[in-house]
Amino acid sequence: MTLLLAGDLGGTKTLLALYRSDGDQLSCVARERYISAEWPHLGPMLQRFLADHNNNGAEVAAGCIAVAGPVRQGRAHITNLPWDLEQAALAADGGLNQLELVNDFAVLVYGLPHLSEEQQVVLQEGEADPQGPIAILGAGTGLGMASGVRLSNGALMTLPSEGGHREFPPRNAEEMLMLGWLRRELQLERLSVERIVSGTGLGLVFLWLLHCGGDQPISDLHQAAMDWHQQAPGTPGRPDLPALVSQRARDGDMLASKAEQIWLGAYGSAAGDLALQTLSTGGLWVGGGTAIKQLERLQSDAFLAPMRCKGRFEDFINKLPVRALVDPDAGLFSAACRARMLAGCLQ
Repeated sequence: MTLLLAGDLGGTKTLLALYRSDGDQLSCVARERYISAEWPHLGPMLQRFLADHNNNGAEVAAGCIAVAGPVRQGRAHITNLPWDLEQAALAADGGLNQLELVNDFAVLVYGLPHLSEEQQVVLQEGEADPQGPIAILGAGTGLGMASGVRLSNGALMTLPSEGGHREFPPRNAEEMLMLGWLRRELQLERLSVERIVSGTGLGLVFLWLLHCGGDQPISDLHQAAMDWHQQAPGTPGRPDLPALVSQRARDGDMLASKAEQIWLGAYGSAAGDLALQTLSTGGLWVGGGTAIKQLERLQSDAFLAPMRCKGRFEDFINKLPVRALVDPDAGLFSAACRARMLAGCLQ
């Protein structure tokens, strides 16, 4: 039996957990949620957590902390906190022989091969190559992407990506019009994929339809859309337009449904592009904050048909296993999987 430390650090909250590794089984034995801003740094938080939950002083073999931001040479700066993190110093704070910082989306790659059936939902059946590359994307506040490859010794290596910031590729005349309008409205020289394929993107698609939807019916979300567009993020009372659009689509609102269809099509197309870019014969996953909320939509042709529509490579996409990652604690679980790798227990 091996004890492992896992963490998922964000600007608002930080989750810390201890996992027990027994063979290929991981079980969480302690978990705590902290308000990040209430702590001067991660080090004291780690010390408190271990003092509270490892009071018998058992050796923690290794740790992994997923952080919201890029990690370079073992260092990370947290965007919404005055924290500069260095993994060797954090390992010393926690009394660990080794601790690694990993980007909070890239870390998911380490967990994907070890997911249980309860942690994922099949979107498309397929046959995975156990040694093939794997990939994940997920729309939330932005659009996260990452992939993983097997090294010659069998170990899994994660490859972080900023693929969500590549140029948005319109697939038809309608999306060309939307692209032009959004570039002008947002005063941008270029429009990235995540401007559309994200929670914010659903709001922007709806905003475009309100202004340029031709004979589309008038929506009662017009004022909410204007307030959302004109008010800065974080403004008290600012409407959550993407959530309102999603709910109205479920209620049968025609304009909201149209916006959601465009958004899902762009999302599915981005998923298929990632599969081609990484040749993810080991499987493709869809995660992020919208995976659980939009699960029924992700299982529909509105998402899957654009994903598969890849010309001469359509047959390749059709054979890939595609799943949605629906475990809200996937970040912690994946960090624990990486910690287990660091401890030499499992690849």
